[in-house]
Formats: sequence, structure tokens, C-alpha cells
Amino acid sequence: MSDRKVFTDSVIPLPEAIGLTPNGLMLQSAEPESGKESMTLLFSLAIPEAAKNELEERVAAGQVVPQVELQNKYTPSESDAKTLRSWLESQGFKIQSTSSDRTSIYARGTIEQIEKSLGVQMVRVIKDGLSYMAARNAPSLPADVGGSVHAIIGLQPYRKARKHSIRRMPRRGHRAPGSPAPAAAGPAPNIQNAPPYLVPEVLKAYDADSLPVTGKNQIIAILIDTVPNDTDLTSFWRQNGVAASLAQIEKVNVTGAPLPPPEGEETLDVEWASGIAPGATIRIYATSSLEFVDLDLALDRIIQDVATMPNLRQLSISLGLGETFLGGPQGEVATQHQKFLRLAAAGVNVFVSSGDAGSNPDQTGHSPTGPTQAEYESSDPFVIGVGGTSLSLAANGAVASETAWTGSGGGRSIFFTRPTWQKGAGVPAGTQRLVPDVSVTADPDKGAFLVLQDKEIQIGGTSWSAPIWAAFCALINEARIAAGKSALPFLNPLIYPLANSRCFRDIQNGSNGAFHAGAGYDMVTGIGVPNVKALISDLP
Repeated sequence: MSDRKVFTDSVIPLPEAIGLTPNGLMLQSAEPESGKESMTLLFSLAIPEAAKNELEERVAAGQVVPQVELQNKYTPSESDAKTLRSWLESQGFKIQSTSSDRTSIYARGTIEQIEKSLGVQMVRVIKDGLSYMAARNAPSLPADVGGSVHAIIGLQPYRKARKHSIRRMPRRGHRAPGSPAPAAAGPAPNIQNAPPYLVPEVLKAYDADSLPVTGKNQIIAILIDTVPNDTDLTSFWRQNGVAASLAQIEKVNVTGAPLPPPEGEETLDVEWASGIAPGATIRIYATSSLEFVDLDLALDRIIQDVATMPNLRQLSISLGLGETFLGGPQGEVATQHQKFLRLAAAGVNVFVSSGDAGSNPDQTGHSPTGPTQAEYESSDPFVIGVGGTSLSLAANGAVASETAWTGSGGGRSIFFTRPTWQKGAGVPAGTQRLVPDVSVTADPDKGAFLVLQDKEIQIGGTSWSAPIWAAFCALINEARIAAGKSALPFLNPLIYPLANSRCFRDIQNGSNGAFHAGAGYDMVTGIGVPNVKALISDLP
């Protein structure tokens, strides 16, 4: 294959033998009729290395790059994209779309076309009771076609991101005075400042109450597979005394495929983002699945929308997968890294939950039985990784205690080197990117109030933490613009120097398994939890 470029990191090799694999997959031979099945692949083109390095340096230095400059200077060449599209069409693929920045070409082909054109052997894979066609070996392209391509995504669709939320049974009925309780509400009395927490209680815990901001004129994007029920949103707002409306909720079906029914994650993201920032527009990018091709398509859509929506300055993602389960650094990780870099350069702060299985997440993302590792996407150096705490409130609403939550994801990245801004008290010696950056309440046993399918439940996980931080960012951006400042650039270089200041409360107790909270930075809670009022005042 000297005349072909092989994309080793785009797949995890599967064994030759048919049957059950050590990691729980069932392999079956592909039936003859399987060749007529089709699938969509993403051919990811790399930004030229020198341009990518320059853009990373500019973002780390706190710059926001104008859209015209992003498009003209930091994209693959049109000739490279045209060459790839022409070759794919010659092989029988149907081009479905090309991203606005030319980094992504989405093409659909049959299994027969994929095997012949990309040099892969496809096999039937059964995982979690679902059947997929998947590549057994790494794909390749002719060298003159694939020179600027750095990954081919979608050949193993059974590998997916995982959600980061954990449900608990409610301990009390929680509703606004005078409002009727939903039929499924529990009979327990309304005990203020006790779990499940309401929005006003969380706002007060992080000094974000009584502020003259609501997130007005800000857009909070949420990336998830489906959308919540409108009736759940209105019930949640009513019981929290939140002045939001359905007119502020925008639903974007990214793939056009039927969306699955709500199951909690999407509802948690939207209810709490809109609860914390009730004046903001919540724009949900629903992907219909958690397959990486669909998630990448949504990120490309967000990047496209940012060019015409200058107030889209915060994105919440409550998904992830342990880095060791993602293959090498030049596959899905490199593909999404370019997208997060571009978003950061455009002034969009991306808040990603760090995980719910502590320092040792397995492939489910919920059991702490895997290797010690960080989860991607939170480990990307151009997102804000959000860990979790266990919050206890006193009867008057003051913080009685706050410790590291045992499930808070964290650790050292195997893909990314230490960013220049990740330094300060508590940051251990080394060269690897550390996760998380910040934290906020997450413990499901001291969790959030949620209305799901017309029922009151208690829920937690770092999926609660990420939308809270995204909403805090919307409050901060509104305040900055009102004060005549520019909206925030990439946040991490600004907040690490504020560690151990009044802007953050350092969490010094608790553990997520391999790592322990302590003075300064730690790989459980990052630099700590925010004081939103102080951040509005002190951020440069």
C-alpha cells in the first residue's frame, strides 16, 4: 500500500475470529445482502499544521479571531476538498454535505463501495442488543487523494459517546406556593434548601442570585441527541419561579432523522440552562444518535451558525468517552479537536462534563472499573472541562459544606500536552493536559430537581454541572456587554490566574478514586467552584 494513505487511528482493529470478543462485542460474518446496506462517513480534512499551531497560540493568548480571517486563513484548501469530493463521486459515493470551513465532507455509500474504495473488510457487530456493520481493519485512500485527510469517521458506528447523568428517587415535593402539584409528585413536604435543589438555591450557593442579569440576548447551545417535552419545561419553570418561555427554546434537528423520546439528559440540560439564565435563548442541536458522525455534523452546524449568530457564545455538552476507548489521536479526537479550536477562536466557550465514574471510567461511562483516564471531549485543551462536587446547604441557604463528588471525572490526557495556561498552585509537574478545569454541584444524592415525562425526579452527574456553567457564562457575557466590554474569549486562560481568589471557592476534601481534592488545583474539582458575582467584576 505504498501508494495509499492508511488511517490507523480511525478504527480500533477487530479480531479475525467470529464470536464473542474480550470487550463484549459479538462478531458475525456479513451476509451477502449486507453489501447493499449504506452508511454515512465523514472524511475529515486537516487544517495545515502551521496554520493550526498559529491558531492554537492565538486562542491561548486570549484572542477572538474574526470570521473572515478564520475562513480565509485557517481552513483546508478548496482544491484538496474538490479532489476528495471528485474521487468519492467517481467511486459511487453520494456527497451529502461539505462543512462551511471545508474540514468535513460527508459522503454516503454502500458497504460494497466502502469495502472496495477504502480497502476495509466489513463485519457484523452486535453490541448492547443492536446490530451494526463495522470495519475490521483501518481504511485507506489513494495518497494523491487523501493527503490532507487526517481521519475517516463512522466506520465503527457501535463506538459512541456516553451521557453523563444519574437519576435518583425524589426526597420531597418541590413546587411554587399556590401551584398544583403534578399527579406523580411525591407526598413529601417542600423542604427548602434540601435536595433535590431548585434553581434559586443553586444560584445563591454560587453568589449568582440577585444579579441584574438573566442571560438576555445570549444564546446557549446544547449538543445532545433529542429534545425535551415542552410540558416538562413549563412545569419546571413554574415550580422554580423562572420567567422563561417556549419562544426562547429553539430546536434544530441536525440530521433530519426521527428523534428518540426524551430520557433525561436533554431535559436536564435545557431545564437547568434556562433556569439559571432565563433570559437566554436555548438552541438545542439534536443529533438523533450519539454516533460520532452525527455529533460531528452538529458541531459543524454550530460552527456555521456562529458566523451569523454573534451572541452564540456558550455551548454545553454532557457527553464523553474514556480516551483509551477512542483509538489513537488522529481519529475522532483530531476531528473534534479542530472543531473545538475553531469554536474557541470564534469566542464560543464550550463546557463539557468530565464524567460520572471518577478516575476510572469504563466503556459505559458510569462504572469505575476501567483504567485510570480522562474522558474526551472534556480533555480537549480548547474546552472547559467541568467536574462535580457534593453540595450541602444550611437551612438559610448558605453553603454548609462542599466536597469533591466521588464520581467526578478527572485525570491526565494521553492525547494532549499541557496548555500554557494550565499552571498555578496545586497543578502537578508534568506535560499532560489535566482534567477538569472547574467544577460545580453534581452529586445525584444531593441532586437537582427535574420534571421529566410529567414526573418530579431527582437527578445529578456532571451533566448537571456543564449546563450550569454554560448558563453562568451567559450571565457573565450579558454583564460584560452591558458594561461596554467585549464578550469573553476562551475562558481557561482568564480563570486559572484567578484560582485562590474571591472568584473561586477551593474544594479541598474528597476523592474520585485515584485523585484527591486539595489546596489549589486538583484532578477532581479543578480550580474550584465559582463566585459568579466576583467573576463578573474581576474577569479582565
